[in-house]
Amino acid sequence: MKRRDWFRAGAAAPLMMGLEAEVLAGASTGMKVATRTRRLNLKHTWTTVMSSSQYRDTFYVEISKDGLTGVGEGAPIIRYKESAETCDAAVKAIVPWLEQQDPRAFQKVMAGVFQKIEGNWAGKAAVDIALMDWVGQKMQTPVWRLFGVDKADTPVTVFSIGIDKAEVVRQKVREAEAFPVLKVKVGLDNDEEVIGAVRAETKKPLRADANEGFKSKEQAVEKINWLEKQGVEFIEQPLPAANLEDMNWIRKRVHIPIIADEACLHPADIPRLAPHFDGVNVKIDKCGGLLEGWRMIQMARALGLKVMLGCMVSSSVAITGAAQLTPMVDYCDLDGMMLISNDPYEGVLVERGKLILSDRPGLGLKPRKA
Repeated sequence: MKRRDWFRAGAAAPLMMGLEAEVLAGASTGMKVATRTRRLNLKHTWTTVMSSSQYRDTFYVEISKDGLTGVGEGAPIIRYKESAETCDAAVKAIVPWLEQQDPRAFQKVMAGVFQKIEGNWAGKAAVDIALMDWVGQKMQTPVWRLFGVDKADTPVTVFSIGIDKAEVVRQKVREAEAFPVLKVKVGLDNDEEVIGAVRAETKKPLRADANEGFKSKEQAVEKINWLEKQGVEFIEQPLPAANLEDMNWIRKRVHIPIIADEACLHPADIPRLAPHFDGVNVKIDKCGGLLEGWRMIQMARALGLKVMLGCMVSSSVAITGAAQLTPMVDYCDLDGMMLISNDPYEGVLVERGKLILSDRPGLGLKPRKA
């Protein structure tokens, strides 16, 4: 068995085998699978080091059986050579096989999905989230309870401020008044302008994400130490993902934690990253679903790392899916649905930054009224 296969199958077996045994009683096998893509419109142009956009296309899966329908979403990123269209094509190619499977055996189903689909991790995530939503409904329990967590332990989520002109940044900060902690995108030449605009509006704690934007280890140290003086608590991915050799040099010269983001994709990455970072950012869209995300959290904890649960720009489906795991983590950045103007669902609630998980079965999603 390959190392990654062990992480995928063995590490989660004690948790998942018992759940599958409970839900396997008394129903026929097989399910109906539908896919679609949606264009999500951003409230503001979203700019990071990597790109600038006014909308994002995401991929949805619906799994229906026994009068219940589970919904899942994945937000693909071109950096990983995937799109809503490639995810749709990849999942549609296995629908005949998928519809013959028993959704109650969700771990087995997802193992087959991983074997049959190459790449397209957001597509796998959409299938996984839809399965878990259906299973929760079938068991008449919320998904978070399947993972054995206490919903009262959800952390505060940040609200993210993208790179922009000073007056727009100040407007974004005002719109995020209800959030006690903000996350600010940095890594371009206007970092001082952006942070200055934020600080002109608020003294709240900040977290920063460089998205691999700093050009050298020396610049990274200079920028990080400056950001610490501006009230930044930690920073994500200062250098390109492939550059691990400079990370310890940087960490010896700064005082705030450094979190791996673009370098952290799958469970097998975490042991490699542990000597070089203080924590990891787990994203369900990048790893392929809640089951993989759960494995990554356990692996990170075993290696003494802090854990952040992040997101892409997406609707309440993907965000609510990821939110089921938040009681397990230290930090949270699940604001993707708040960045868009046409969210098709209502899901996890946010009250002054605090994530409020539903007691409804499955993900507890509700279609949003037009």
